Amino acid sequence: MKKASWFGALILVVLAATLTVFVSRFEFQIRDGTTKEYDTQPLALHQAQLSSSTQSANMTLRSLAEKWGMGIGTAVQMKPFRNDSTYRQVLASEFNRVTPENAMKFGRLHPERSRYEFADADALVTFAKANQMQVHGHTLVWHQSMPDWLTQVEWTREELMDILHQHIYTVVAHYQGQLAAWDVVNEAVAGNGSLRDSIWLSRIGSEYIELAFRWAHEADPQARLFYNDHDGEGLGKKSDGIYALVKELRQRNVPIHGVGFQMHKSIKNPPSVEQVAANIKRLGELGLEVQITEMDVQIHDGIGTTQQKLASQADVYREMMRVCLDAPNCKSLTTWGLADHHSWIPYFFKRPDSPLLFDESYRPKPAYDALVDVLKEAA
Repeated sequence: MKKASWFGALILVVLAATLTVFVSRFEFQIRDGTTKEYDTQPLALHQAQLSSSTQSANMTLRSLAEKWGMGIGTAVQMKPFRNDSTYRQVLASEFNRVTPENAMKFGRLHPERSRYEFADADALVTFAKANQMQVHGHTLVWHQSMPDWLTQVEWTREELMDILHQHIYTVVAHYQGQLAAWDVVNEAVAGNGSLRDSIWLSRIGSEYIELAFRWAHEADPQARLFYNDHDGEGLGKKSDGIYALVKELRQRNVPIHGVGFQMHKSIKNPPSVEQVAANIKRLGELGLEVQITEMDVQIHDGIGTTQQKLASQADVYREMMRVCLDAPNCKSLTTWGLADHHSWIPYFFKRPDSPLLFDESYRPKPAYDALVDVLKEAA
């Protein structure tokens, strides 16, 4: 009898071990329809790394934001997206919106006049669908990231209008019904509030902005259409110029639905809570939504220890989330990158920095905890 009990116990141990091995792996459906196995250990590690303030591995930024009806997003780089399973797992767990950091820019999507490259952008859209995430397209019209075939030819006004029309219609129609929103025009206003000089302004004229919005709306009437810019979140010459631009577009019944505040800031020069709130309010009075679209907060030039700098960074994130939650027309906050080692800032400024919510090991930082705390209070 004792021998039978011992044998039965051994069988149960073996079965339990087999089940543990089985459930520690899952199949990830990749874009070509095949399946590939990924170890779930990185996701378990990420959940274990969530600070005690979350109190539960299931209490993520995403889950808290969705309770409030808030969008919480991040910009996605394609190299880690394709090659780093932890990157994908944190992305799907913590965010309900994604913005392609580069994959939908003119030069990436349209490398030759007669050729489009949708593979990277398609992969991100497919991932977003599978994980019930919204996609914010970025960007249709910008003065940078344009291919040589476009910039190295002296096009006539009519030729350039035709190129822009075809590009917008082809790209937006390709994703018709699949994207929640588009940054239609990006950074068209200069620091003094005037329109920025660009190939579009100099060769088409200021009406290129209105045309871009109308063409995008024709290609996908359901998509929300945004004007997006940096250093326009407070009050001043640039934000006044943006306000005047979008007010005129609204008066002309141009299909524009919102304004994106990029919010690239630093702890040395944080945004003014009062000014951001006032700016959101006056845009709301025009019937426009506001989204914080590209937030990051540099700490390099801050004062104090690393811990003190990270605490100051958390304060900036906390304040901007509160401002957004307090405004009925502010619907989403997106960071420009998932983790510090995928930020554009160290490469652009050629110095180390830690501007995002997660560190190089995907550990949540004080800034993450700050957003969690604000959302918990709101919910």
